[in-house]
Amino acid sequence: MTARYVRKARRSGAAALLVATLAFSAAACGGDADGSGQDKGASAETSQGSGKAKSKSAEATPETDTVLATVKGDSGVEMVITSAMRDSGGFLTVNGQFKNTGSGAYTTPIQWSGRETAVAANGRSLAAMMLVDAQAKKRYYVLRDTDNRPLTTSGYEPSIEAGATLTFFAQFPAPEASTHEVGIQFPGFPNATIEISG
Repeated sequence: MTARYVRKARRSGAAALLVATLAFSAAACGGDADGSGQDKGASAETSQGSGKAKSKSAEATPETDTVLATVKGDSGVEMVITSAMRDSGGFLTVNGQFKNTGSGAYTTPIQWSGRETAVAANGRSLAAMMLVDAQAKKRYYVLRDTDNRPLTTSGYEPSIEAGATLTFFAQFPAPEASTHEVGIQFPGFPNATIEISG
């Protein structure tokens, strides 16, 4: 066997060893033979994506927004107003929650739906909520559609369990642009003043 042949054989062996090492490394980084490594990567992405979705959802929840007013009502229930946003369409939307801080279930009063028979016929709602612009001496009632359905949270359960919350919204005609604060009135709660955004 010549020296030239030996050198050639050694080079071929080294090349084969290098290819085998690279193949092993690729398998270790790429995942298991059954593809479970790839599934783990996909599930990790899904997990990260769901985390982002939860974060966005939490930001949209009134609970995390700035509290404009907290009003204590009957039997341990609180009305927490988290936003009052004026939009370009000429509407003002109030968002918030009713929190039952009592030890027992709180039965929502029928007065929350307002006194109008046509509106009450559509079931439980917050049609009795009202905004007052003391400066302009105007009152604003919850808007209704053509079928007398109020543009507010409706169809909720007849009671709020102890420790539970009822998230709500109510839409009104927007006060004039010069008005930055309004009073909010609702049966069973003292009047409160809230600041308008937008």
